[in-house]
Order: sequence, then structure tokens, then C-alpha cells
Amino acid sequence: MLSFLLVIIYISFISLGLPDAILGSAWPTMYQELQVPISYAGIISMTITGGTIISSMNSGRVIHKFGTGKVTAISVAMTAMALWGFSAANSFLMLCLWAIPYGLGAGSVDAALNNFVALHYKAKHMSWLHSFWGIGATLGPYIMGYYLTMGMKWNSGYFTIAMLQIILTAALIISLPLWRKKDGAKEEEVKENRTLRLKELVQIQGAKPALAAFFAYCALEATTGLWGSSYMVMVRGMSPEIAAKWISLFYFGITFGRFINGFIAMKLADKSMIRIGQGIAAVGVLVLLLPIGNYGLIAGFILIGVGCAPIYPSMLHATPSNFGKELSQAIMGMQMAVAYMGLTIMPPLFGLIAQKMDIGLYPFYLMLFVVGMTVMSEQLNQINKKKCKVERSDEN
Repeated sequence: MLSFLLVIIYISFISLGLPDAILGSAWPTMYQELQVPISYAGIISMTITGGTIISSMNSGRVIHKFGTGKVTAISVAMTAMALWGFSAANSFLMLCLWAIPYGLGAGSVDAALNNFVALHYKAKHMSWLHSFWGIGATLGPYIMGYYLTMGMKWNSGYFTIAMLQIILTAALIISLPLWRKKDGAKEEEVKENRTLRLKELVQIQGAKPALAAFFAYCALEATTGLWGSSYMVMVRGMSPEIAAKWISLFYFGITFGRFINGFIAMKLADKSMIRIGQGIAAVGVLVLLLPIGNYGLIAGFILIGVGCAPIYPSMLHATPSNFGKELSQAIMGMQMAVAYMGLTIMPPLFGLIAQKMDIGLYPFYLMLFVVGMTVMSEQLNQINKKKCKVERSDEN
């Protein structure tokens, strides 16, 4: 019975990835049909992200009140409804309005599922689940591309993905008793589950370096993906077509790396996985700076992707052990919110730097996040080490 629940969670992670990249793949067609400037995609994207941040920050008290299963089902239903709204929209304003429930649903389900897996399953599942997110993120643009190449409108792609989300919603509703059963098995361990205000959560020992590490990680991943092609074209002199293909190897490194990391996580702790990932990512960024030709450049992007692969799942999985099971959901929601802030703010900031100064600063900008994330992670490790010493002395 519980294995069926795990299957549902895996499918849910594919579902999380499905809509993430379809706006970008459909926008070249959408903006012309809607007769708006090409830059308006940023307005829709930021509306979605804003809703995601709000729902992530409030996910702790919502899940505390209604339970993980119900919140997941309702959130996926909201996302399905929003995607159906996108498929029926015929104006830019309608897309902006539907982007609100889209973001609100995405943030809640992301925080709910990640914390549920961190509490109830081993680290290998967290890595594999985020690899399945990569499958969804790959399938979404493929589905949209299929309809566009068949001469159909972008609305059809959104409609198909909305239908897939509706099917998942039905499966989640059917599986609700399993979520309650799994939560009930841990009820004695989380007796003191309580909701705290944002100000109280930030003051928890270790919260600030943990949040800073999440911010830096997502800034690294998003900036690498967004500006990698431009760096290859403008600094290394590649053609846009080749650069667009080669940057996909960065995402391949993340997806394939998370699959492999699921096996490695059976032997290594979250802390070790994070350190290894940070080391590999640092090497990848250094390779970008070396004058070793285009194939060396490809190796650099693959290494950054492989390095990124274990960091995010391992940081998420470590949340209950870092802050206790009773606070993990509230902290998880904050971590997800800050992560979305990192991927929303820092890539556009580099765009300004590239415009005003030099896009050649790209590797140095990436290294800033690798170093910052590593420093914050080690600071969190030191805080937890001191906590353990205090707890042992109290026991004695």
C-alpha cells in the first residue's frame, strides 16, 4: 500500500516539472498571436513566481491544518485549473490572471512533497524524485513542440498538460487514506508540531545560513542555464544554434546526476553529498575560465550540472535533521520561497551586469554563488555540530 503512495509521489514530481518550461517553448508563437512585446513573458513568469513564493512561505501552517495529502491534491487541482485557463485564454490579461492560481498551487505542492519525502523516505528517493522532475521538465516542451510542429495552436499543448494534471488530481484524491496512514505512523514523533511566524522562524538557530545556501544554489542553477548560451556565443564565438544545443548538456548533467546520486546516497550522508556536489560545481566553473577549447567548455557545463545534481535534493532531505521534525515543514516552506527568490532575482541581475560591463564576468558570477553556498553550508554544519555537543552534555 505504501509503495503505491511512493509511485503517486514519483508521478507527482513528473507533474511538477511538466509546466515549468512550456511558457518559454511556446512564447515565440504566443506573443505574436497575442500581439504583445516579447518581453511580456517576464510579467507572466514573475506573476507565477510571486504566487509560488507566497504559497511556499505559508505552506507550513496550511499543511499543519489540512495535512500533506489534501494540500497536495488541492494544489495540483489549482495548477490543473490554471493550465486549463491558459489553454482557453485569448488575451495577455487572461494569462496574467490565470498565472496567480498557477503560482499559488505550484508553491504549496512543492513544499508539501519535499518535506513529506524528507520526513518519511530515504535520501535516495529525494535524488530520484528530483530526477523525475527533470523528466517532466523535458516532456513539457516536447508536448508543446509536438502540437506546434503539427500546425496546431499553443493552446492545445496547455490543454494536454492540464488534462494530465487533472488525472493526477484524481489519483491523489484516491490515495488520500495512504497519506493519512503514513502521517499517522509518525504522529508520536512530531507531537510538538506547531506553527511559527516568519520572524520567529528566521531567528531559529541555523535558519539564516540554510536560507542563504538555498538562495545561492538556485541563483547558480538558474544563472548557468539562462546565460550559458549567450556566454558561448558572445565570448567563445560559437553559433547560436550550437550553443543552444550544448547548454542542454548542463540540464542533462543535473538529471542524469540525480539518478546516479540516488545510488550513492545509499552510502553517503546528506552532508557529504552536498560537499561533493559543491566541489564538482566549483571545478566546472573553473574549467569555463580555462583556454582549453570548446570541448573543454562543454565539460565545464556538464560538471556544473553534475555538481548541482546532489546539492538541492540533499539540502532538502537534511531539513528535518537540521531543524527537527516538528519545524521541518515551516522551514521547508521558507527554503522553497527563498530558493524561488534566488532564481527570480539573480539571473536578471547578471543580465544588467552583462549589459553595463562585460558578459565575460559570467564564470566569476557563478563562482560567487558556489563559494557563498559552500560557506553558508559549512556554517550550518558547525551550528548543528555545536547543537549535538550541547544535547550530549545535557544527556550526561
